[in-house]
Amino acid sequence: MNSAIKVLLLYTTHEKQTFKIMQRIKTRLNGRCDCDVIELLPDTKIDLTQYQAALLGSSIRYGFYSKLMKKFINKNYQQLNSMKSGFFGVNMVARKPNKNTPETNLYTKKFLAKIAWKPAFTAVFAGALYYPQYNWFDRNMIRFIMWLGKGDTDITKPVIEYTDWAKVDEFAKQFYT
Repeated sequence: MNSAIKVLLLYTTHEKQTFKIMQRIKTRLNGRCDCDVIELLPDTKIDLTQYQAALLGSSIRYGFYSKLMKKFINKNYQQLNSMKSGFFGVNMVARKPNKNTPETNLYTKKFLAKIAWKPAFTAVFAGALYYPQYNWFDRNMIRFIMWLGKGDTDITKPVIEYTDWAKVDEFAKQFYT
């Protein structure tokens, strides 16, 4: 990609880990293309005709990717299929070595199978736990889910980050080469 190419970096997030990942990707693409990082919110308006490429990222909450992201994809899949495009998912299951690819991560595999968009580049990254930021319900539910999955349940830690930043960098490199 060259600097004349305009790229949409669109994401949904809960605790901003997907945003952090998208920012890292933007940094890696810097100088190679012109990137717009946009959080997909209910009132977000996107004109895909402004872009030659798109990279979408979404996190999971309680087993599901964002309904907003799915709606955006369903509305724009034809245009997404006609451009250079990629998708990455963020979830805690991806912290496990045998669950950290789109082919082995059940959530991402199911999501990609149910949509008409066929991104050329896909990845899944482990997210982070922000126990102190969660409300009472989320903190206890996520802690229980982590306990079931033999993950970290220490709610006193400010952030427990599982994201493999080298893997994020490699994905960005694959996207722009």
